[in-house]
Amino acid sequence: MTTTETSGSGDVSRSLELLWGTGDRPSRGPKPGLTLDRIVTAAVEVADAEGLAAVSMRRISTDLGTGTMSLYRYVPGKAELLDLMLDRVQGAPLDAEKPAPGGDWRAAVESLARGHLDLYRAHPWLLKVNQARTVLGPSALRGLELALSGLQGMGLSDPELISVIISVQSFVSGIARMEIQAVEAVQETGLSDEEFWGGQQPFLEKAMESGEYPLMAALSEDTFGAGFDHFGFGLRRLIDGLDVLVRQRTAG
Repeated sequence: MTTTETSGSGDVSRSLELLWGTGDRPSRGPKPGLTLDRIVTAAVEVADAEGLAAVSMRRISTDLGTGTMSLYRYVPGKAELLDLMLDRVQGAPLDAEKPAPGGDWRAAVESLARGHLDLYRAHPWLLKVNQARTVLGPSALRGLELALSGLQGMGLSDPELISVIISVQSFVSGIARMEIQAVEAVQETGLSDEEFWGGQQPFLEKAMESGEYPLMAALSEDTFGAGFDHFGFGLRRLIDGLDVLVRQRTAG
């Protein structure tokens, strides 16, 4: 069973000081070349390669070639380090040009969705983090600012705009979880998808022949094929639904 990490579970005041650069810097002989930036970068690299469970103060200090106590001069512990890691990766997609206020909100929604999917694919460990109480740093706020700037042309209320962002992110996280769990299942069991489903085929064929599942039995052979773009289909329907609301508000 995978343990869920919780953001904001450490010393929130200290995390905020580190995120916003207002905290005291180490004063007792830090290792030359060791910086908070290097520590966070190393932690993200370990999480990307081996998962969040592999991240520990001891592991990061080993990778950086320093003593564990040296890290504690920069960051109190793993809980605060996680807050810094989240803000670091959330800043990665911010290189995109800021959309013009009142521009094409449909393109902005699609860009938001695809940006988050890319983020989950690059950092699968994000799905293991409970972000109900995310400590908001500069990157998180810039990301929200960027998202809001692209949605201004929708003409919705402020709570509704936030709900649009939540809806898009929730949809994307569901698709990303499905993708990532499929990869993890192969890694954990050693069975390919073809081998796994092939083992069930004789039982499924008998079930379909029983007549008890007529709708399932009538499905086309490509129904569960890998070629269908579930992300693109769902995103298009989400945008279509928002478009109906926007048109209603415009007409009103």
